[in-house]
Parts: sequence; C-alpha cells; structure tokens
Amino acid sequence: MTAGPTLEDVQAAGFPMGGEPLVALDLADTVMTAVDPAVDLFEPAEQYEKWWRLQLPRLPEADVPAPAAARRLRAAIRDLLVAHLEDRAPQAVSVEDLNAFASAVPRSSRLTRDAGGTLTATTRWHTEHGGNAALAAIADEAIELLSSPAQLEKLRRCANPTCSMLFVAETKRRQWCTGNICGNRARVARHYRRTHAAS
Repeated sequence: MTAGPTLEDVQAAGFPMGGEPLVALDLADTVMTAVDPAVDLFEPAEQYEKWWRLQLPRLPEADVPAPAAARRLRAAIRDLLVAHLEDRAPQAVSVEDLNAFASAVPRSSRLTRDAGGTLTATTRWHTEHGGNAALAAIADEAIELLSSPAQLEKLRRCANPTCSMLFVAETKRRQWCTGNICGNRARVARHYRRTHAAS
C-alpha cells in the first residue's frame, strides 16, 4: 500500500474533494448531499473507475468492487459520520452494513523477514473466502474512526452551507473542505461584503 492521492490528483480526475488520510472519508465524499437532488460523483461510470484507480494503491490488493456494494458501504459510512456530527443515532442498518463489510474478508497478521533481517508486520487478506479486501479495509478505517473519540473530535463538515463534504481537521483552524473551492468562495464573499459595504 502507498500514500493516497493528493487533493490535486483527485481534482484533476474531476472530484471536488478528496486526498484525505482515510479512504473512508474520500468514499463518503463521493456524494454531494447539500444539493437537491443529491449528486453522485460516481456518475458517469467512468468516474467510478477513475476514483478507484486513485484509491486502490493505498488499499489491499483487490478488484474494483461492484458499484452497488461501494454505494452501500458509502451510505453506511456517511450516515454514521453525519449522525455523529448531528448528535443523533445512526440508522441501525448502517451499523449492520459497516460490520458486514468489515467482516466479509477474514484477515490474519503475519510476520515477515526481508533479506536484511528486518521484521515487518503485514496483513494477509483471505479473499479466497469471498468479499472484497478494499471494501473491508475501508470499513475497518471507518470503524477505527468512529470508535476513536480523539479522531471524532476532529471530524468536520465543510463550513460552506452549500457543501456537504466531510473531513478530519488536523488543525483547529481548518473549516473548509478545500481551500481552493469553498475556502476561496468564502474569501471572495468576505471581500465583496467589505468592498460593497464601503460604497
């Protein structure tokens, strides 16, 4: 597994938001819910393939999952994260679905030794039992986030009321999903108010 795509990589592929440290957050942000009707960023189908090409290098080796499965996991993760932000109970099916995806691929820890004698811990994903290792890993990330009070404290929704993107703010100052879209819009609006209030 490698480092994830940068925001620039994700935006160049046609997605407004991404490049978060967790694939689970990038997945949750592939639907824009602040507009009616919601916009599925996995449409058209080519976008779905693009998103997975960006994300698979940082996930266990796996085939691109079926779109219906990815959307179901996305819905569960998004509901659980938004429920936390809104201080409400998530849908019971979201918890069940997240747990089902996480347990769909058994895994085991392995200790390996390289030619230089360095010991490394690795995970073997037992896909011979079925399931998709990438979806299971994303579900695991979401479970870790949702069960970590310290991380959940940093979970934010973009401060732009017309944006629904979620992120983990590593600094207290971060309030926008992206500085170059929502942050820039806020700066332009502030500047407009200042210059037009003076006239």
